[in-house]
Amino acid sequence: MNVELAAKQFEALGSPTRLEVYLILVRAGASGMPVRSLQDEAGIRSASTLSHHLHRLMEAGLASQERRGTTLICRAIHPALQALVSYLAATHGGVGQGVDA
Repeated sequence: MNVELAAKQFEALGSPTRLEVYLILVRAGASGMPVRSLQDEAGIRSASTLSHHLHRLMEAGLASQERRGTTLICRAIHPALQALVSYLAATHGGVGQGVDA
């Protein structure tokens, strides 16, 4: 992980709607969920809006899609989330320690 990738991933997660979509996918686990179910659970009315948010998450390496027959399955890429969290922890140098002003 480098600072550019971390920034790209944080930017992708910077939208409240996109963060909600991502958290739904994380909770769905490795099996993922159909795009229509994701749309319903996220409360996104427009398929094109959801497509835009998913595209941004995929560009950042945080999500993937796979076609299963006629169903499009969306998944969070869990190792990417783990790498981002690990990068933050390693960069901070003292997780849980206060910051001196």
